Amino acid sequence: MKIFSGIRPTGDIHLGNYLGAIKQWIELQEKEDCLFCVVDWHAITTPYDEKTLQDKIFDLSCSYLAAGLDPKKCSLFIQSQVKEHSELAWLLGTIIPLGELKRMTQFKDKSQKHSEYINAGLLNYPILMAADILLYKTEAVPIGKDQVQHLELTRNVAEKFNKKYGKTFIIPKPMLPKQGAVIMSLTDPNKKMSKSDDGKGCIGLFENPKEIEKKIMSATTDSDNEIRYDLEKKSGISNLLTIYSLFSNQTIKQIEKEFKGKGYGDFKKSLSQLLIKKLEPLRIKKQDLMKNPDLVYSILDKGAKEARKKAEQTMIEIRNKMGLK
Repeated sequence: MKIFSGIRPTGDIHLGNYLGAIKQWIELQEKEDCLFCVVDWHAITTPYDEKTLQDKIFDLSCSYLAAGLDPKKCSLFIQSQVKEHSELAWLLGTIIPLGELKRMTQFKDKSQKHSEYINAGLLNYPILMAADILLYKTEAVPIGKDQVQHLELTRNVAEKFNKKYGKTFIIPKPMLPKQGAVIMSLTDPNKKMSKSDDGKGCIGLFENPKEIEKKIMSATTDSDNEIRYDLEKKSGISNLLTIYSLFSNQTIKQIEKEFKGKGYGDFKKSLSQLLIKKLEPLRIKKQDLMKNPDLVYSILDKGAKEARKKAEQTMIEIRNKMGLK
């Protein structure tokens, strides 16, 4: 099965990114044909610093590798190094109705958040995302819930293209994690964990042990001190139980039984120790990769060559079907 996914180089990877997407990638690369990329063209649709963009791309590439992506088992590359992404985005833009783009939730949200930076690229973001996916005849896309609407547009445009020009694209299906599709903020468990959070509510995948412990110990819970999963009435401790379950490979029921009769302090201390144990090897590996840019860029170059070979074949087919040369 062909798999594609990517993340924008706009900030540090946090637990939500890892549990919602990257953990799936690591599992998928073992048995599927996987392509993963740093989507740098998507990053410039919202305010960014061009002087630090390349540093962020390199940092995210190191993060991917440190988190467990294996260049021997998947193709890892930078989006802008495969020009066919932009070519296909232009062509797909000729068959996507304007109304479908305007109704995208992310466009509305980011337009409000960056009212001084509303641009055509932001509106066309879902077209480029569709091109990213369809370019490789992708069959499934591991995503978080916030990207489901964009993937639905991708599926729609694939169907329209196939109907208009003949069978070309596979209709990609979403792959949502059964548990942990959305990890919530540690300070406000009613909103998802985000890079733009206040800092205290978000744990970076490569944070130092002291910060991890500090954030977990101060995480919002409730006053009854009972370690029980109840998403409606106990959203804070339920969020922490989900994180504990995903990192320990235990069910939530098993964890509830283990901590029955114990308080939040004991549970939080155990969770922080678990996270430190699991994340510290990743932090060390990333530090080593950051010191070896030649290795990282050689992996990215190899991945781009592999991606271009596949992309070129797809574009030859698409140009012919659309009457282009």
